[in-house]
Amino acid sequence: MAVTSAVLAGCYVVPLQHQTPHTVVHVPAPAPAPVTFSARLYPANDMAAVHGTVMAVVTNDLNGRGHFTTNINGESFSGEATRVAGSARDGLANGAGSRGSYINCRYTMNSPALGTGSCRLSNGAVFTMHVGG
Repeated sequence: MAVTSAVLAGCYVVPLQHQTPHTVVHVPAPAPAPVTFSARLYPANDMAAVHGTVMAVVTNDLNGRGHFTTNINGESFSGEATRVAGSARDGLANGAGSRGSYINCRYTMNSPALGTGSCRLSNGAVFTMHVGG
């Protein structure tokens, strides 16, 4: 027994660890945050002159379209802004008013953050538009 104890004294027990498979989680890159631009609409005819300069907001979701909002003479307009098919610079913005009017705009982006265009209200008022800056 003394010999067995001496032989076993040099032994030790190693616990067995079960290998768990590693889980790889692929996290998609975060989507770019939308970019918001201010736009200024300047009167271009007598119908628009009564409204003066109007501020608008365009939010670009960076997928070729965005949202367009403005307030003219107490009426809130909201709608979409999209790029013209086949063009990286030209776009359209259309909004419906809270009192039944509508606004249609055409614009050209001269850089990613600056552009110009024009807007027409359903009552005939015409504005020149400057985006960004």
